[in-house]
Amino acid sequence: MARLIHAYADDPQPRAVAVVGNQPLPPDERRAKAIDACDVVFRVNGFVCDEPEGPPTVGSRTHVVVFNRIVRATPWLFHDYRDRLYLLVEPRRMHKEPTRLPHWWPHDLGAVPVSNREVTLPLSAALGLDTDAAWATTGTMAAWIARTTFPDADLYLSGFSFLDDPEQTSWRHASGDSCPVGKEHHIGREGRLLSSWTESTETGNTYLLR
Repeated sequence: MARLIHAYADDPQPRAVAVVGNQPLPPDERRAKAIDACDVVFRVNGFVCDEPEGPPTVGSRTHVVVFNRIVRATPWLFHDYRDRLYLLVEPRRMHKEPTRLPHWWPHDLGAVPVSNREVTLPLSAALGLDTDAAWATTGTMAAWIARTTFPDADLYLSGFSFLDDPEQTSWRHASGDSCPVGKEHHIGREGRLLSSWTESTETGNTYLLR
């Protein structure tokens, strides 16, 4: 999977990578420029991108989309989809979830399954989760994929609401309705893990773009 992600990067040896979650954020030109300046930009599930006529907020570029089977489609999800890599995280497959894409998924668009053995289980171990009952959110999986695929690159994280509110019980999205935080997620632990990367000397620098 790492080699495939590299193929979608602007540079064969990316120096900067962004992972953008779906937290509603106020306009910020500095943040938007920092995201769009990255060699690889990951976005998650039903994400949004800046429009040419709108205020700069989260940038407009997307190289990799990380999503799950219950993704809520937004107008940006399939824009330029032939030029993007779509990675399907499947932690529920460990709990007998059927293998199917949404019925509205484009017939000419594939999706690359993310290995539970290579991604979900190591991440769960890093979070100290009981894999029989819990797994990470799609956003944290995207951040983990980015950090482990590009360990020497600078990593920019934005749109992760649990970094500021680890006790929240519902998700607010930049596009679409809110929804409950699933009982399988321990977002306090996820926030501590991502925050710890900003202090790590074992990988490239990690920055939080709020």
